[in-house]
Amino acid sequence: MTTTIVPMASAHPAFDQLAALFDDYRAHYGQPSSPEITRSWLHDQLAQHRISAAAAIRANQVCGFITATIMPASLMLGTAWSIRDLYVVPHHRRGGIANSLLQHVIRNARAAGAHRVSLQTETDNIPALTLYSEVGFQPVTGLELLNLTLDPTHQIPEGTP
Repeated sequence: MTTTIVPMASAHPAFDQLAALFDDYRAHYGQPSSPEITRSWLHDQLAQHRISAAAAIRANQVCGFITATIMPASLMLGTAWSIRDLYVVPHHRRGGIANSLLQHVIRNARAAGAHRVSLQTETDNIPALTLYSEVGFQPVTGLELLNLTLDPTHQIPEGTP
């Protein structure tokens, strides 16, 4: 069966399928399902060009997707692409769809002159780590991933560091 990788926009006929699958993806990672909020968020992100998305379509059904962002690579005076989300419907896994989605982003990044493509995943996600390694992604040493969670209900007084 043929799988087609299609760049997605909110006006694309398969956008609603993509949004529903994106909600399933969020639920897969423990977030509460919220189809309408997810659809609205995804629509806004695509419309404002904060992310780009591509869908894997097989037999007129979205069976996987990938999202990426383009960021400035200041020191190189260029750009770097970051894969943010990659998901394939469980019964379509192990058939090359994730690899096709990755290759789609890599080809587009290369064509756009990006300096690198990065991604992150959980350390125990062995199937993903295996795929990423097979494609050529390598762990980055010497860097730490740090987060600052912002609580919108907590306001820091002005002038406080």
